[in-house]
Order: sequence, then structure tokens, then C-alpha cells
Amino acid sequence: MAHFDLFNEMDLLRREVDNTFRNFALGPMSTPTFLPGSTSGDYPRLNISSNENNLYIEALMPGIRPEDLELSVMQNTLTLSGERKADSDDDNNGERTWHRRERGIGRFMRTIELPTSVDTSKVDALCHDGILAITLPKAEHLKARKISVSAN
Repeated sequence: MAHFDLFNEMDLLRREVDNTFRNFALGPMSTPTFLPGSTSGDYPRLNISSNENNLYIEALMPGIRPEDLELSVMQNTLTLSGERKADSDDDNNGERTWHRRERGIGRFMRTIELPTSVDTSKVDALCHDGILAITLPKAEHLKARKISVSAN
């Protein structure tokens, strides 16, 4: 039986609409931003891999401090949110004129469905050199077990 997630479907539709308008070259109006209350469904960029015991997620987080990140796992859904704050010298007391500003600031949130259930009590996260590395141990009931067969 297929699992239907209304919020996931709405997010996919929003991304398709965003991509359609992005192709019309509407400039900043079509570019996802980091405004409060606004999120970009594809930020941060992720790599997801696994082995027999764990899922591994690496998220690109340049310029984001670990204390500005929030990570939650519920069943097989991971939510990563946080805030990229402006540098103290970004404004420079209004004396600076920006010609291009591609590194957004503000809040972001990304929710992804994990390929398997995990043991939420053993999740580990480490942020180093702008990369957030998350280790999610697979739930015990999903791991292969060797069963011995006895003779009668």
C-alpha cells in the first residue's frame, strides 16, 4: 500500500512551480530566499548513504554555527532547521553598496523522508568545517539476524 503524504505532495508541487517560473528569468522574484517564514525545499544540500547498521547524512552548512541548528527525527522523518545570521560587518552601518548578494540569510527548514526506520535514541550529529554529519542507527527490528537451525 502506498503512503500518501499531503505536505510532501504540496512541497513537490511548489518546487515544480518554482522551477517553471525560474525558467522565465524573472530575476530575484523567482529565486528562493531565506526570508523568515520562507523555506527552500532543497537547502541544505544533502548526501544520504547507508550500510548494514546506519544511515549517514551529510549536509552542507557553510557559515552556520552548530548552536543555530535544530535537528529532529520522528519515525522515519528527519527535520533540519536553523538560521544563517548576517555577519556583523555585512551592513557596515549602511555604508556598503551591494552589487550581488547570493548567500542568503534567515531561517530555513528541510524535512526529508528517510528510506528506513531509525533508532531515534542513538542519533549522533557532528558539525565540522561547514559539514553537518548525522549518523542514524537503523532500528533493531530491521537489521538482519542470523537464526540458528537445530536438528530434531
